[in-house]
Amino acid sequence: MTIRSLAEVGARLEEAVALLPGEPADPAEIFDRYEMVAIQVLDCLTDFTPEVLEHYLMGFLDQKRMALGLPPDLPE
Repeated sequence: MTIRSLAEVGARLEEAVALLPGEPADPAEIFDRYEMVAIQVLDCLTDFTPEVLEHYLMGFLDQKRMALGLPPDLPE
C-alpha cells in the first residue's frame, strides 16, 4: 500500500459520486453522496487494512465537509 494508492481511492470516490444520477439539492445532499460511496468503498476494498482505509476515508470526508461549508461532525 502506498500514498499513491490511497490517493487513487479518493479519485475513484470522486468519480463515483460524479456518476450518481440526479442533481443534489444542497451541500448536505452532496456530502451525503460522498458518505454513502465512502461506506461502499470501505465495505468492498480489500487491498488495505480496514483501519488504514477507514482513517483515510474519514479524513477525506472531513475535508469534503469543510469544502462544502458544512459544520463539523460533532460526536453524539
